[in-house]
Amino acid sequence: MPTFSSGFAAKFPFALVQRSNSFPGHLTKFPILSDKKHNRQNLTNLSVCVLNSRSNQNNHSASTMEEINGLEFDTPFSSETKDEFSKELEVAVKAVHMACMLCQRVQESLVSETHEANDQQVHSKDDNSPVTVADWSVQATVSWVLSEAFGSENVSIVAEEDVEVLSKASSADLLKSVVKKVNQCLAKAPLLGLEAPSRPLDMREVLNAISRCNSRGGKSGRFWVLDPVDGTLGFVRGDQYAIALALIEDGEPVIGVLGCPNYPMKKDWLSYQNGYRRLLSRLTSPTSEAYAKGSVIYARKGSGKAWMQTLLHGDKKFVWPNSARQIKVSSIGNPAMATFCEPVEKANSSHSFTAGLAHSVGMRNQPLRLYSMVKYAAIARGDAEVFMKFARTGYKEKIWDHAAGVVIIEEAGGVVTDAGGQPLDFSKGIYLEGLDRGIIACAGAGLHEKILSAVEDSWNSSSL
Repeated sequence: MPTFSSGFAAKFPFALVQRSNSFPGHLTKFPILSDKKHNRQNLTNLSVCVLNSRSNQNNHSASTMEEINGLEFDTPFSSETKDEFSKELEVAVKAVHMACMLCQRVQESLVSETHEANDQQVHSKDDNSPVTVADWSVQATVSWVLSEAFGSENVSIVAEEDVEVLSKASSADLLKSVVKKVNQCLAKAPLLGLEAPSRPLDMREVLNAISRCNSRGGKSGRFWVLDPVDGTLGFVRGDQYAIALALIEDGEPVIGVLGCPNYPMKKDWLSYQNGYRRLLSRLTSPTSEAYAKGSVIYARKGSGKAWMQTLLHGDKKFVWPNSARQIKVSSIGNPAMATFCEPVEKANSSHSFTAGLAHSVGMRNQPLRLYSMVKYAAIARGDAEVFMKFARTGYKEKIWDHAAGVVIIEEAGGVVTDAGGQPLDFSKGIYLEGLDRGIIACAGAGLHEKILSAVEDSWNSSSL
């Protein structure tokens, strides 16, 4: 923090303080009131103090006003309230932020290059789902960052990708591309307060970082769960996707981090076609409020709070933790006013069944169809009220598709269970074993109860 110390951040919810070691003059306090109008006035007063002090301190940080703008909100941690997961959350947020920047560069090349060039970056798995250079690059990057922060011997990771394809002789060019992107990403680590490698990683080191993500989870111990690019189909189409990272301890998710690089800050933009969103994005400045997009959303279990940090642009430095703002689920309880999310693709979810459920409880708005765990982000941010997913027979939900999102929605004030009203069980390995029919996430308990009842009433007549 160039201007304010962590001690200042800790005191911020109670007072804005002009520090004598940062600005000339006496110590001045501006109380933070519940009235936003008074808060804005106090921030204006503090801004005046800062601007006056700049005339006497020419070498003061150019980012001061940005940091003050960030101080309009509460802070995720204070020095007095840090718990055992504070470092884990900080490192996880920074790792996902780095992954978002990596994915943005790869996606931009995917949507702008020729079909032949894209074929070199997109491959098919055995189940015909796509995998890209971004998937492997993100997995290697996050694995390396976690291992450097906590020691590789202390880090266990469950992740989606392996090195089988990359290890083939025919994939030499693909591997070189992954290594290049990993090193480009890790070179940016100092912007986020992390240490970059002393030298570029070689192919062996990148493969090792990916292959270290070989945990199978379980009910005891601590392990990370990573989906390097959730919603790869949306990613290759230039649409929504997410980077999802969670920490699970003794079968319970305790930290959830979602990187949503294409998520617009304004809800209205979500309904626009992805091509139109990309066009508007290119026509506006990355910092323009007219079309601001991209954030990292995160929460720690038991805190009762979830946070959203906008993505970095250019060479701006990441400020932890007080440039984030708190998010909460919607207060809408009337089904007629509620919006529900569902997956874009019909391959592993029944649109007809969810539409019938929505209609039966009185929901009349068109569904918000989104790729990936961005649906969890939409509920947590208050942009939608319900997410329902009922998989077709034979499909098994994986823990990396839900762990991070569950923590975030619950800490933002929402509810997530299976269709029988039971919490999702992350203690049985890589799958959500014992899942009762489907997954229901809601902004409030009232809506949640209505949907559970509707499921019971209509399940026997469904074809799932």
